[in-house]
Amino acid sequence: MRNSNLQVIVKTLPENIPQPEDFALVDGAIPEPGPGQVLVETMYLSLDPYMGSALKGRHITAPVAAGGVMPGETIGRVITSNNPDFAEGEIVYSRGGWQSYSVANDPAHLSPYVLATANAAQKVPSFPGIHASSYLGVMGMPGLTAYAATAFLSELKPGQTFATGAASGAVGSAAGQLARIMGARAVGIAGSDEKCKAAVERFGFDACVNYKKEGWADELKAACPDGVDCFLDSSGGKILQTVLFQLALHARVILMGMMDQYNSPVPLPGPNLGMVMAKRATVKGLIVYDFYDRMAEYRKYAAQWIAEGRLKNMEDLTDGLAGAPAAFSRLMHGNNLGKVIVKVAGG
Repeated sequence: MRNSNLQVIVKTLPENIPQPEDFALVDGAIPEPGPGQVLVETMYLSLDPYMGSALKGRHITAPVAAGGVMPGETIGRVITSNNPDFAEGEIVYSRGGWQSYSVANDPAHLSPYVLATANAAQKVPSFPGIHASSYLGVMGMPGLTAYAATAFLSELKPGQTFATGAASGAVGSAAGQLARIMGARAVGIAGSDEKCKAAVERFGFDACVNYKKEGWADELKAACPDGVDCFLDSSGGKILQTVLFQLALHARVILMGMMDQYNSPVPLPGPNLGMVMAKRATVKGLIVYDFYDRMAEYRKYAAQWIAEGRLKNMEDLTDGLAGAPAAFSRLMHGNNLGKVIVKVAGG
C-alpha cells in the first residue's frame, strides 16, 4: 500500500480536444472512510468519451472543475471497511476517479439509476474466466449500453442491417456482436484500416468501412445494399449525416454519444434531418443509466456468450496512473483500439 494518494487533477479545462498538459499528477492524502463507507485501492480505471462532455459541463453527471480530481469508473480492492456488507480484500466497482485510493459510499437504498451515477461500492460478480477489468468494458457499462441499444431500442429482425460507428471501440464492438447474435448483419464504421480489420476479423462484423478514406460513403452503400435498418451513432456529426442518406425505410437511429460535440468548444449545428422524414425513420436517445436495473440480466447473458466465443473483448491498456492523461487524449482523438483502461495497481 502506498503512503500517499496519487491523483490526476484537471489543471486547465480544455476548450477543444483534451491534451495531456491539461492535467497534472499530484500526491494527496489517503482518505479515511466514515461510517458505512469503504476505502478502495484502485486496480483499474476506465477512460470513456463522456468524460470529454463532462469537462465542458455538458454531461448528465456533475461537471468537472479545474483543480478537481478527474471522475471515472473504477474496479478496486477494499482496503478498509466500515460496512458489514463489504469485507477487506473484496473486489468492487465504484466511481473512484483518477486516483490510487478513494472512499466509496454505502449502496443501500439507492435506486438503480442513482446507483449508476453515485460513488457507491458494488460487489463485482464472479464469472468463470472473466477478468476483473472486463467489468469496466464488455461486462460493464459499455456492454450494457450495447445491450440496451440492440435488445431494447433497435427493433432488429433477423436479416436486417445494423450499423454502428466506433466499431472497434468498447460499445460499438459489443453492439455489432450482439446484433449478429440477434441474427442481423453488422456493418461497422471506424477511423482506420486497422480498426476495420479488428471489427471484421476479431468481432465478426460482416463489413467495416474507414470513414477517413475518400469515397467511404459509396463503400458503406455497397456494404448495405438494402439500406441501414438501425444505426447506433456516437459522433453526432459528419458520420451521422452520411449514414442518414443510407437509411432503409422505417429505419431506427439510436444516439448514444456525441464525440464531435464533446471535442468542440461550442455546440455544433445538427445534421440535416430531411432523410429522417423521407425514410419515416425514428430517432431515439440512449442514456445507459436508464437501463441500469438490467445490468445483472445482461451480465448473465454476456458471460455465457463470452464462454461460447460469441462475444469478444479487446482492451487498450495503459500501465500506471501517470499515463492516464495521454491515454485519454488518444481516446478523444479516436486513436484507441478497444476499451481504454488504465491499470493503476496489481490486479
